[in-house]
Amino acid sequence: MNSQTLRGMTWSHPRGYDPMIACSKLWRAQTGVEVVWDKRSLQDFESYPVEQLAQSYDLIVIDHPHVGQITREGCLIPLDIPERASDAAALEKASVGASYASYRWQGRQWALPIDAAAQVQAWRPDLIEAPAKQWGDVLSLARRGRVQCPLRPPHSLMAFYTLSANLCRPCGVNGPDLIDPAAGQEVYELLRELAGLIDPDCFSMDPIAIFEAMAAPESEIACAPLIYGYASYALENFRPKRIRFADITAVGSNGPLGSALGGTGIAVSARSRNAPEALDFAYWIAGADAQSGPYAAAGGQPAHAAAWGSAAVDRPVANFYSATRATLEAAWVRPRHNGYMPFQNAASARLNEALQAGEDGRRFVAELNMMFQKSFET
Repeated sequence: MNSQTLRGMTWSHPRGYDPMIACSKLWRAQTGVEVVWDKRSLQDFESYPVEQLAQSYDLIVIDHPHVGQITREGCLIPLDIPERASDAAALEKASVGASYASYRWQGRQWALPIDAAAQVQAWRPDLIEAPAKQWGDVLSLARRGRVQCPLRPPHSLMAFYTLSANLCRPCGVNGPDLIDPAAGQEVYELLRELAGLIDPDCFSMDPIAIFEAMAAPESEIACAPLIYGYASYALENFRPKRIRFADITAVGSNGPLGSALGGTGIAVSARSRNAPEALDFAYWIAGADAQSGPYAAAGGQPAHAAAWGSAAVDRPVANFYSATRATLEAAWVRPRHNGYMPFQNAASARLNEALQAGEDGRRFVAELNMMFQKSFET
């Protein structure tokens, strides 16, 4: 067996860190290759340059909107090599929604999905009888002080994306405009109405902060209609109050369509001196056995269909996977071009500024489209 040590970087949450540790212990026992993991905050995960991480790490957990930038920088190696053709095909076939395809850019595969997520609905079964089905139900709950929604950048923009796609008028990904002006104004007004009914603190809260508040013993938060799912909060005794999950609340009559896809993939640094060993680990941890076994058991949120279809994985988290799978399968993939990430950061901040100031929607959407056009000039 080998006796090499690889270094990996993931994100700082039990869902992102614990399964990497658990799976790496098994991998070392099987192969002799050790993988040592560091972690970074959720905000860093969404914005820190992958190019810098690639200088120090063999394996990097990324999200898909980075692929255009990292392809241009040449900091990762493509994973769809001929020797792995059958493995890659199996992973693509077993993808939950567009999780696998979201890491494909310019004809190559830059990461393998290990965590599948999209905006779904979180609800407290001890406070309401059932999840909200229509947007009007959400607004009724919000007027009673029972709703919160994460609006800290970039999550406000993710809600904008989800609502537009759910209205069957999804945002563009290739330019020149992000969204049709009339559709954009309609979505903006939906968000502005919701933001006016919920706690202003939501503008500084990410999904984890919402879940922590929602799961507190004295909490009256019954519903988070657009929030990235975290299966761990559906575990019994994970927090004082158990949260359940459901498909997103529909704005119109199209069901759980168009949620902004999230999740993570595992990538291999182009600067790694141990690329073959890193590649072996990446394919193993993304595969059916690891995903539906040690990865899920350690609190991970798998991306493989074998795990999402497993009753043994689904049951401990109050049917999180079966209750939200329709949303994942119909999720929308964000733009991924080089220049998108700076746009996402700036657009999210600008959206929050507009919502908090009650700005005119037409003016805001025109500015948003101009910002999107400029993102292609990178």
